[in-house]
Amino acid sequence: MLQHETRKPGHPPFTSGDDYAVDLIHSICCIAGCPSFLDALRSNLRHHGVLKAVAAHDTATLFDWLMRALSYQGIADAVAAGYMERHGAATWNEIAAGLEHFPACVKLHSYWQFSGCRYQKAAGTCAEPELFSNCPLPRHQLRNGHLNQLAYSLFLFIRDIADGDLVGWIDLRLAEADEPGSPQRLLRLREGLIGPLRHVYGVSDKVLNMACADLLLGAGGNRLRWLEAGASMVAIDTLVHNLLHRTGILKRLKACHPYGSACYRPGGCADIISNAAEAIDARAFNKRFPQSFPRFVQHAIWRYCAQSGLGVCNGSKIDDERRCENVYCRLFSRCDRIALR
Repeated sequence: MLQHETRKPGHPPFTSGDDYAVDLIHSICCIAGCPSFLDALRSNLRHHGVLKAVAAHDTATLFDWLMRALSYQGIADAVAAGYMERHGAATWNEIAAGLEHFPACVKLHSYWQFSGCRYQKAAGTCAEPELFSNCPLPRHQLRNGHLNQLAYSLFLFIRDIADGDLVGWIDLRLAEADEPGSPQRLLRLREGLIGPLRHVYGVSDKVLNMACADLLLGAGGNRLRWLEAGASMVAIDTLVHNLLHRTGILKRLKACHPYGSACYRPGGCADIISNAAEAIDARAFNKRFPQSFPRFVQHAIWRYCAQSGLGVCNGSKIDDERRCENVYCRLFSRCDRIALR
């Protein structure tokens, strides 16, 4: 039984913005929540060799998977996937081979020195033009120069900060951040992992939370901290943010903000979803789920909106300049239907 029941027609009006948010988000979970979410995630990671890689502390395989996952930013997923299908992605072994002979550019000597690269793919330039022709960084045919820099920054982070053992580093970071009994325990676990990775060049909170949540949940096995931290992570993309705006949840909670880093600030989209998840018992959707499962709740919202999901609440169906007129949406009669712009 869910801790919060959706109100039926004729029930008293909502008493607070929190009530309204939980009611709509719970309804979305009932419509778009995927009971096989974890099974599908683990199956996908198994297919890509990630489960075996975690068990074997195989950093190269994990890096290759992470680079693909982190490439889904700044562009439609289908476009990113199509580009990687045609051109591939940077791999651990390729980068290691390129750095083997100690490139002349000091920026590639260590993670701490890698800053201000300024590689631009289209212009074929960087911060050290006299060294450009012999630099290994531009040789990877990635979608843009930012991804080339991301690949090298992440490689150097894992090599120098994580001592080449990504799994061991994750275990250590979560263990050091753990504070049993603390009301901030899950936040500490998340930040213990996400915090350092934010300094990798070119990564956003969205893709970091998405990739880390998938890795921790899907490949955590018997590692309880991995599962708890992964379940608490949420990835806020424009679809999720825009739904919280259109439904009036942001307005009712006095949390209106533009899409971006503000979504992860206190009281932003991530907090709103996490708070709603506390009032929704995810075990009602699958008894193997944790009781509070923010990642599942966020995924249900995304699936309700995305064209590759149910495709109900998005810019293709709704004129951003006007209130939503989709009377076939099952939330229509209860939604505030606020114009996006």
